[in-house]
Amino acid sequence: MKLYDDQYIVVTGGAGFIGSGVIKALNEKGFHNLVIVDRLGEGERWRNLVGKRFLEIVDIEALWEWLKGRESQVEAIIHLGACSSTVEKDASYLLSNNTHYTIRLAEWALNNDVRFIYASSAATYGDGTLGFADHEKQLHTLQPLNMYGYSKHLFDLWAHDHNVLEKMAGLKYFNVFGPNESHKGRMASALVHMLPQIQKEGVIRLFQSNDPAHFGDGEQMRDFIYVKDAVKMTLAFLENELGGIYNIGNGVPHTWNQMAKALFKALEKEPRIEYIPMPDDLKGIYQNYTCADMEKARQALGKSAQCLPLEESVRDYVQNYLVAGKRW
Repeated sequence: MKLYDDQYIVVTGGAGFIGSGVIKALNEKGFHNLVIVDRLGEGERWRNLVGKRFLEIVDIEALWEWLKGRESQVEAIIHLGACSSTVEKDASYLLSNNTHYTIRLAEWALNNDVRFIYASSAATYGDGTLGFADHEKQLHTLQPLNMYGYSKHLFDLWAHDHNVLEKMAGLKYFNVFGPNESHKGRMASALVHMLPQIQKEGVIRLFQSNDPAHFGDGEQMRDFIYVKDAVKMTLAFLENELGGIYNIGNGVPHTWNQMAKALFKALEKEPRIEYIPMPDDLKGIYQNYTCADMEKARQALGKSAQCLPLEESVRDYVQNYLVAGKRW
């Protein structure tokens, strides 16, 4: 697929965490024909766009009118916009915002032969009992633990059952961390919350295990992936025509203790970790282990699927962005 300078690349959620990184990376590749679809609201999301080049910002509900008459002018849609809160209780809102909106946008892209790349989520895998393999034939067996994951899963199923999944790329992001995420509040990565603890008290507090038979305190494991690596993989799908589901992860699980120690090391401080009870609203929906099966993505993307080591990623994030108060 060739990207033409006179055609639009539409990025939904373009002021968000991964979305603003996609804008940054596209700018670095020389692309400025970008249309950002987002709802900036009253928060600080707009700061993620400062210094970036794009054509315009369109509100999420104004997109449909904007698309009219531009059917031949859009090269690709990278659909990253969604409510990403794993503790959101309004199932109807998640269904409307994450599932139905995506279906409508996908139908537009399919009808107009526009490349469609969308964000699914590792939350669709549930507790991991069934593994973390991105094989489409296993989609109907997955059991997400929360409505956020289910809202993402429902679109994957829609695309699969309508035989259009191979005409688009669905990306299952694992535990992404890095610059431009501070606006996410509680849903920002743990590093955002750990840093103030160290700065004020010299300590990091991690959750006690809710499954001590299998995981010690702080030994719960996650597939952490740096946002710069996640963005690199995402944009690789602009340069190919591959379809189906693909994991976007590191493929190597690390414990929360390892993540905490990497942060202490980046700050050149001695590790001091304490363990606190898990909040009630996370009990029963907390993933104790995630690890992306990256075989399929690595075969498809080659070097684009290579990731920085955890310590190196944490050091770059902490020293060049978090402590410096800068965005990517």
